[in-house]
Amino acid sequence: MPEDKSRPPQDRPWENGWTLDTSRTPGTRRLYLAGALAVATIIACVAAIAATDNKGDDSSKTARDEGGLISFSSQPATTTAPQGDSGLSSVSPSPRGPRQQGTGPTVAVTETPKPPKPTASKGSSSKPKPSVTYRSVRSVNFPDRFWHVDDGYVGLDPVSGSESREDSTFKQVKGLANASCYSFATHDGKYLRHRNFVLRADRNDGSSLFKQDATFCPRDAAYTSATMLESVNYPGYFLRHRNFVVRLERFEYSSQFLSDSSFQLVHGLA
Repeated sequence: MPEDKSRPPQDRPWENGWTLDTSRTPGTRRLYLAGALAVATIIACVAAIAATDNKGDDSSKTARDEGGLISFSSQPATTTAPQGDSGLSSVSPSPRGPRQQGTGPTVAVTETPKPPKPTASKGSSSKPKPSVTYRSVRSVNFPDRFWHVDDGYVGLDPVSGSESREDSTFKQVKGLANASCYSFATHDGKYLRHRNFVLRADRNDGSSLFKQDATFCPRDAAYTSATMLESVNYPGYFLRHRNFVVRLERFEYSSQFLSDSSFQLVHGLA
């Protein structure tokens, strides 16, 4: 049977001058289909994003139309009160030199204290009598000892018996030479004044020297709730006890002086 030589084998086109048909690359249809699928996917994504944005715009427009506000918290904000006492702090100061009371940093008080209401006794006028402050003066480094008048002089003694309590209780009044300072009167009308730098109880002779000798200004002490008392006519001199005798001495920056010159003005013992 004669061999058909009209089309030579495709695996040897160069033998008879036949060339491959390259007008259409194999797999072109599949590439077209893949490209069409990708374009369709992109169009679907764009449509989904546009629909989501339209929905968000409609929600915002509805909220604006209704006049409402968007709340980011379902519960109201609360304020927690600060811990501790009512804004006040108690600090034990380290030893330091004295300064005038009331000149240091102030502490804000949240509520203004109300003055006590006067109690009118029966048969008396409605005008209240001025209050009288009775004080006893206690040592800081010897807390069981108080100022005590004995034979006209003021010593630092323990209290025993009613008479000792009476001699250790003084009426605190405005300073005779300076109303912002203190003077101390005994139960029999005498005043505590320094003479020869020793504290003693004497009758007021009305002189300017007596008023100055009997006036002492409170100063901040190095101990909590304690006070130092500075002489009016001898600035820089403070009352302190030495060998249990209350004296007036020049200030010195030492722990011994700071403790000996610090006193607590407590309620009267009598």
